[in-house]
Amino acid sequence: MNREIAVVAFAQTDHRRTSEDISEVEMLMPVLHEVLARTGLKTADIGFTCSGSSDYLAGRAFSFTLALDGVGAWPPISESHVEMDGAWALYEAWTKLLTGDADTALVYSYGKSSPGPLRDVLTRQLDPYYVAPLWPDSVALAALQAQALVDAGDTDEPALAAVAARSRADATANSHAQLTGSVPQGEYLVRPLRTGDCPPIGDGAAAVILAAGDRARELCERPAWIRGIDHRIEAHGLGVRDLTDSPSTRLAAEKAGAFQRPVDTAELHAPFTSQEVVLRKALKLDDGVRVNPSGGALAANPVMAAGLIRVGEAAARIHRGEADRALAHATSGPCLQQNLVAVLEGDPR
Repeated sequence: MNREIAVVAFAQTDHRRTSEDISEVEMLMPVLHEVLARTGLKTADIGFTCSGSSDYLAGRAFSFTLALDGVGAWPPISESHVEMDGAWALYEAWTKLLTGDADTALVYSYGKSSPGPLRDVLTRQLDPYYVAPLWPDSVALAALQAQALVDAGDTDEPALAAVAARSRADATANSHAQLTGSVPQGEYLVRPLRTGDCPPIGDGAAAVILAAGDRARELCERPAWIRGIDHRIEAHGLGVRDLTDSPSTRLAAEKAGAFQRPVDTAELHAPFTSQEVVLRKALKLDDGVRVNPSGGALAANPVMAAGLIRVGEAAARIHRGEADRALAHATSGPCLQQNLVAVLEGDPR
């Protein structure tokens, strides 16, 4: 029988538009200290450590090794890294705990997008033969998806503006978000997307602690049990995909057990307003589900950490008793190319 594994602690930075005055290690260390303090654990008590980040953002190879200075790699630790959003690092840590090789795991991720032109950097994710040489940036590709939704009658510009307004209003009460409900929709960035439809560019980090079985109950009053987690990928070629739908998200949710019983909360990694429309349809979320009560990626979008934050925010609501069954989603790549879905539950009250 599979082990029960839960998120027992979550911490994140106060995300900023720029952090040129500090290094990745200096940005990360307070978050690591905070998440460990929430459980009373020390670094030596952690059975496995896994991180997520991007060398492209840092501009140097094996940049994640420098961040280990913030964790403390001596005495030697069991450690791994994914060149991906931290949500995928959490998936690796979850599988590690399932094997029984460890009872606790520290997962963290970070990204500094402010030093360089993020829209250009993300073109390196594209097909290197046919698409990347054209240099379509991330916003232009998201606009293609948004226009496809408008043309299909799935949404319109006022509906997208409402998504943005709701997200920023919810973020007002979230001290970690850098935007508020007063942010205007703004001018067109790439039609039909306006400035308000797009995520802020900023720096940040996040960390969670996983624990198995009775250890989780010792470390957290109300653990957020991971009832299922799965990730899937769309075809690399944008031209062979229906950009108005996300079959990979739907399949990941099905494999994670999201459709077995209703969820009351969903934290969706939707950096663009139009992507929330796609995800709501793929995940069969009706108006009875609280979507992105944290404000989501439209309020704070630290690349490589925003997906892990969605899992952490969903877990934190369970910890506080504000949710009983929550869905968390993370994405990577253009137009929702790669998608991860996790289902979290709290013990009955």
